[in-house]
Amino acid sequence: MARTKRFDEEEVLDKAMQFFWHKGYNGTSPQEILDELGLSRSSLYDTYGDKRSLFVSALTRYRNTVTGSILELLANAENVPETLKSLFIISKNNCFVNEDKRGCFMVNSIMELATHDEEIAEIVKENREALENGFTGAIKRGQDLGQISKDNTPRSLARFIMNNLWGLTAHSKSGADKKVFDDIIRLTMSMLK
Repeated sequence: MARTKRFDEEEVLDKAMQFFWHKGYNGTSPQEILDELGLSRSSLYDTYGDKRSLFVSALTRYRNTVTGSILELLANAENVPETLKSLFIISKNNCFVNEDKRGCFMVNSIMELATHDEEIAEIVKENREALENGFTGAIKRGQDLGQISKDNTPRSLARFIMNNLWGLTAHSKSGADKKVFDDIIRLTMSMLK
């Protein structure tokens, strides 16, 4: 008879996501993961597979939850420039909430793993494409409403904004202060006028 699981798989996956986000893939040992998640080795491996499979599941969960929330926000934006600015401010604030300056889990994964792991690279690519399409749609709507200048195409502005948003989170790891972030946000927003 199979034993029933005594843990919530989604809750454990959320904890794994936070742990990998904080420590990175290479910065965690299998034993640290077990200790952090409070699971036995057999429970972890039976449910999620190996460390890499757990990481892929955690990164996919991040894409579905965090990116999903951003896409929903963009799709429902009435004042597109203000919505875009709020995303930058949220990102800036998140960079300074934790002393570890963990940045963005997706950006961290790009830097650590995407260049030599095809599956991670594919998750990152799908995430980037979804975000780019979400930003493009919102910017197009903002241009149609007269909120954003038509000097640049919606797609090129979306790419510029994403680059700056992801760059902001990567920049936080270098110890940049809030003034640097404020300058980046101000200049990015000026491109929309």
